[in-house]
Amino acid sequence: MLALQLKHQCRCRSPRILHIALTRRRLRHDDRSRDPQVGLATPLPDGAPKRASPSPYYFAAGYAGWAKRLTRPFPPPFFSPPSGSFSDPLSTHNRSQDRRRPKVNGEIIRGVTVGDDAVLVSDNLIGANDGVGAWAQREKGCAPLWSRLILHFCALAAEKDGHGGEDSDGEGDQLVRYMGDAYKQTKEALSDPNEWLGTTTSSLALLHYLKEKGKTRPVVFVAQLGTNSPDTPEENAVLSKVDVEEDDIVLAMTDGVTDNLWEEEISETAINALHEWHDKMDKDDNISEELLAEGMRYVAQEIVLAARKIAEDPFAGSPFMERAVEEGLAIEGGKLDDISVVAAVCKKRQG
Repeated sequence: MLALQLKHQCRCRSPRILHIALTRRRLRHDDRSRDPQVGLATPLPDGAPKRASPSPYYFAAGYAGWAKRLTRPFPPPFFSPPSGSFSDPLSTHNRSQDRRRPKVNGEIIRGVTVGDDAVLVSDNLIGANDGVGAWAQREKGCAPLWSRLILHFCALAAEKDGHGGEDSDGEGDQLVRYMGDAYKQTKEALSDPNEWLGTTTSSLALLHYLKEKGKTRPVVFVAQLGTNSPDTPEENAVLSKVDVEEDDIVLAMTDGVTDNLWEEEISETAINALHEWHDKMDKDDNISEELLAEGMRYVAQEIVLAARKIAEDPFAGSPFMERAVEEGLAIEGGKLDDISVVAAVCKKRQG
C-alpha cells in the first residue's frame, strides 16, 4: 500500500511520497489477452447503498490487474451453475467461473478477482488482497476465494457502520474491527462442510473524516490472514494513519508491483500516467466524478504494465532480485506474479 500525494491540477510540482506499508519462473503461455483487466467501482448487488458514508470526502477510483495464470474456479456452493440436462454431470465444478457473479450466504461476493489476488473499489474503502498462489497445489486450496471473501465481509461491515462515520476522537480504529469481523466470517464460510484453504495479505484503506479537526485521513490496514496463519487483525495488523488533502492519491497494490518496481519507480509511473491522461483531455472538459475515476483507472493500468514488463524480464533489476541477493540467492530479473492495483484520488463531494 502506498500513499502518493499529488495535486492533479499541478503538473510541475514534485510530489511528496508517503510510504504507508508493505515492506524465475518459466513464462506460461495461454490464450488470454495481454491487456490488463481494468474497471472503475467493483460491482455491487442490486439494492446496495450507493453512498453509505456521511463523510464530505470520497475516493474517485479505478483498478487494474494482470494474472500470471488463469484464476482457479470458485467451487460450489460459492458458484455452481445448474446442469443443462440429464446428460450433464451433477457436479458443475468444472464450469465454475468467478466472473459469473459468485455468491456467499445468498449475496453476490463483492470485489473482483485477479489470479489469486482480489481488489475492491468503493467511494470510501479500497483494497488489494494478495492471495498466496502455493495453495493451488494443495487439495482444497483456493487462495482467490479467501482474498475475495475477506474483502467482501469487510465491505459489508464498513457499510453497516457507515464507514466509521465522523469519529471525533480521531482514532479511526474501525478498520481493524471490520477486518476482525471479516476474518471470522470468512473462516466460518470456509469451514466444514465447505472447507477450503488459503492465505491472503490484506491491504485496505478507509477514507476517514475527522470532523473536529477538519481533516481527512486514510486509515490503512495490512495483515496476512488465512489457513495456518497465527496472525489476527486485532493482534497483528499494521495500522497507519496519514492526513491527506483533496486531490491526493492513494494506491493499494499487491506485491506483484512492489517486488518488481521500487517506490520511486511506482511514483514516477503514476505521475507520468496522470500527466498523459491530462494531456489527452480536452481543456474545456468538465472533470466529473466518473472522468476522475477513469483517470485513476489509467494510472492503475500503467503501473500494472510497468510492473509486468519487469516481471517478465529475466535480466531486469528489481526489488525482488535485490532481496534475494541479500539472502545469498543467485536470482536475476523480476518476479512473475499476479499484479493488482487500485488508484484513488481524494475529492470533496459537491453540494
